[in-house]
Amino acid sequence: MKQSLFESRHQAQWQHFEQLLEQLERRRAKPEDCQTFVQDYRRLCQHLALAQERGYSSYLVDPLQQLALRGHQQLYRQRTAISANLLGFVLAGFPRVVRQEWRLVLIASLLFFGSLLGIGVLVYLFPDLIYSLVDSQQLTQMQSMYDPAAGRLGRAAERASSEDWVMFGYYIMHNIGIAFQTFASGLLFGLGSVFFLFFNGLMIGAIAGHLTQIGFGQTFWPFVIGHGAFELSAIALSGAAGLKLGWALIAPGRLTRAEALLQAARVSVQLIYGVIVFLLIAAFVEAYWSSLTWPAPWIKYSIGTALWSLVIAYLTLAGRDTHAPE
Repeated sequence: MKQSLFESRHQAQWQHFEQLLEQLERRRAKPEDCQTFVQDYRRLCQHLALAQERGYSSYLVDPLQQLALRGHQQLYRQRTAISANLLGFVLAGFPRVVRQEWRLVLIASLLFFGSLLGIGVLVYLFPDLIYSLVDSQQLTQMQSMYDPAAGRLGRAAERASSEDWVMFGYYIMHNIGIAFQTFASGLLFGLGSVFFLFFNGLMIGAIAGHLTQIGFGQTFWPFVIGHGAFELSAIALSGAAGLKLGWALIAPGRLTRAEALLQAARVSVQLIYGVIVFLLIAAFVEAYWSSLTWPAPWIKYSIGTALWSLVIAYLTLAGRDTHAPE
């Protein structure tokens, strides 16, 4: 293809890209104007490569190189801005949303942790109660996993330590599945989230109380105390996100239910983003720390206590503006 024909065919695209670059460089570009920026930049780079390969004159190649360089600088700046926004959300935005929705977080926490602790104590005091909640096959499996006779931390730790990366992926999928189920079921006017918060609390608490009552606590608690700080908190927060959706449907106020649900979803999705971060951390800790057999129990308890303190401090203190109340 002749250079003149190549120029006439693509000149309009280059001019459009140059105008967009000028807006970005002056920080006047609107978000909707930047939706095709990456696609336009790739097309320009392709045109530059073709021009160089075909030996077109520097009159054409040099301006395209300048546009490509400017485009690369803007692309890098946008990616840096996205990374900064993501880091800002993790460090400050997420805990602010949690505190903003403290009423729903409190309700979800009472439902989940209240049922967990309550049934745990009851099963410990009345051992036969466990058979009304957990089937015998699942109970046998849990007992074999945390049997002290299988090693200091039982078979659960032994399995995880030998296949850490496999278990890391499994924990992510399993925990995110529980969290999404608890969140999405909030669309049933919040009743689904209430049910799953209560149900998961009952199951976890019952198993914890049973294993402690039969003397397996020495293997169970050192294994779960570390990742439990992030995992259990994430379940409660996903429940709060679901309750947010449910309440929008129950009490939309002057808005239509669709409008109220849309507004609630904007907040709930932010909570779920943070929940996913928590679950990734929980999966990493469970696969690579909880599964270790060499630390003494007091080390596991110390690290676990520190992680619980970190989660509580993060959710209550991170992102606070010292110059203005939240």
